[in-house]
Amino acid sequence: MNPQERKARSRIYLMCPPEHFAVEYAINPWMDTSAPVDTELALKQWQLLRETLVRLGHAVHVLPPEPGLPDMVYAANGAFSVDGVVYGARFRYPQRAAEATAHRAFYEAARSWRFVEPAEINEGEGDFAYLPAAYGGLILAGYGFRTAPAAHAEAQEALGRPAISLRLVDPRFYHLDVALAALDDGNIVYYPGAFSDASQAILRQLFPSAVIADEEDALAFGLNLVSDGRNVVLNSAASGLAAKLRAAGYAPVPVELSELKKGGGSVKCCIAELRP
Repeated sequence: MNPQERKARSRIYLMCPPEHFAVEYAINPWMDTSAPVDTELALKQWQLLRETLVRLGHAVHVLPPEPGLPDMVYAANGAFSVDGVVYGARFRYPQRAAEATAHRAFYEAARSWRFVEPAEINEGEGDFAYLPAAYGGLILAGYGFRTAPAAHAEAQEALGRPAISLRLVDPRFYHLDVALAALDDGNIVYYPGAFSDASQAILRQLFPSAVIADEEDALAFGLNLVSDGRNVVLNSAASGLAAKLRAAGYAPVPVELSELKKGGGSVKCCIAELRP
């Protein structure tokens, strides 16, 4: 399919600038506290990502960063919203716990959302993906390292959409959003090796037309992407995946996020989608 035939849909996003970004602790395999972080460069790369989304026609809200929360730039982890309902986050590690409060305050200040406080550990869109056109609206939910399996049922009840549990088995891909992404409202791209055999079988059955990434793509954080149905914003290091997406009829939009990768995240980690 020609990229011109794919239809982009305007999105609403939430981002948080990395003004306090640093690698002060290690809670995933990518974090190295001995590696220095260039905060100025991280800010420049983040700003380019934001400008790219705006140029593509999307609205971007900005969540003010808070001192003492160096991972707050990874805005995707703060909540998960569907049709005006927000299922809040409850972080596994105490270093990030206060981020959930900041995200809740954002939604409550808007007064147009119904916020559901979680009882179960979950890390927002880090472990939840939503496909509104797949089977009438489908949540893909990851577990194995961060989000508790019980949170999948809790999210399903809160959001009124069926949730499919997918087990992550490789610690390098500790969140669903570094192993799988929605390309449009009904299809995905994923790296099979990040999932258990049973979860791979489920994905093959549900998404026979999925774009399949290889390990090199995944290790380049290529799957940590954001797509509007046509334009796919992804890490510039994932050139192999960009070629596969182009062959599948999408339009890759590479961005450089080398500094933010030091914390274990890339494009998607920095972006929460708001679904009013």
